[in-house]
Amino acid sequence: MHLLDTSCLTYLDLKMTLSALLQILLLTPFIGSTKTCFPDCHCEVESFGLFDSFSLTKVDCSGVGPHIVPVSIPLDTSYLDLSSNRLSIINETMLSGRGYTTLVSLDLSYNQITRISSTTFSKLRYLETLDMSHNSLEALPDESFCSSALGEVDFSNNKLADIKMEVFTSKGQRKPMNLDLSSNLISKVLQSDERNLPNIQSLTLSENRLHSVPNLQGIPLRYLNLDTNPIAKIEKQDFVGLKGLIHLSLSNLNLLTEVSPYCFKELPTLQVLDLSNNPNLKFLNAEVFVGLNSLQELNLSSTGVMSLPKDMLKHLPSIKSIALGKNIHCLKSIKAGQFHRQGSLPKKEILHCRDDRGSISAPNLL
Repeated sequence: MHLLDTSCLTYLDLKMTLSALLQILLLTPFIGSTKTCFPDCHCEVESFGLFDSFSLTKVDCSGVGPHIVPVSIPLDTSYLDLSSNRLSIINETMLSGRGYTTLVSLDLSYNQITRISSTTFSKLRYLETLDMSHNSLEALPDESFCSSALGEVDFSNNKLADIKMEVFTSKGQRKPMNLDLSSNLISKVLQSDERNLPNIQSLTLSENRLHSVPNLQGIPLRYLNLDTNPIAKIEKQDFVGLKGLIHLSLSNLNLLTEVSPYCFKELPTLQVLDLSNNPNLKFLNAEVFVGLNSLQELNLSSTGVMSLPKDMLKHLPSIKSIALGKNIHCLKSIKAGQFHRQGSLPKKEILHCRDDRGSISAPNLL
């Protein structure tokens, strides 16, 4: 009986072990094997499934030179790196043929590309990630990305001046897009057709030449970065139509002197507001914070604002932390009222603030 029990246990253990191994074989990619590749390129194969039944190829042709295009790639290519090749042009012919139909990610960064056409990426129907940062693009043609399923797009560090938001609209609006347009020459963001808005959830417009908050009404943004622009004033209607915004960054606006009351009233879901490093912003009215019912983090560090407006907390029921001045950090707490027969007194919200030297009296800040 003892031997029988041991045998059964061994069989069960073996069965469970084999089952676990099969799961690992089916779900874990095998990375690192190489295959024959285009001259001067490197191909790396990722194999999936039992007995490597499914594979995808990453092709690295970076730093080769402008003669590399057009490049032939394997039929199962998912990622193509053409960065740092001194390319001055890129067109549809260079991005079509065997292997390009399954391409998911394309890196064209650190080249010298000056222009693209509306058909440049038209054959890349499954493209999800496009990096064209650090080029010399001055404009983006209409319908440039209407055929792709782009989710991550980087056009930072180019020479773009005016941007039409409709350029990033794709047929069917397949997935939300994260768009980086930082470090360009953008002074205008145009929006002409409200019926054809792109599905952008994250937009970075930092380090441009915007003199005012652009009209982004109707775009389903959750994150917006306008840092390091020559914006002097935040107007009352600047954020109308952005009710889904969660994170707003207005940092390093060296010309900013005024934030209008009620300017954030249309942002009921905003959780993070960054107004740091605005040295010429000296004062904030309590009404600036009206409507920010979901705000949890407020950053006013390294600004000219040395004290917080009275009655500010009543407009910020969800606030958790406030940064102010140089290394002053405040946390909100609730002071319970005393109990009476008729019930308890209303609870009072207070701030506990500290700097590098220790606690600071909240009345000195409010």
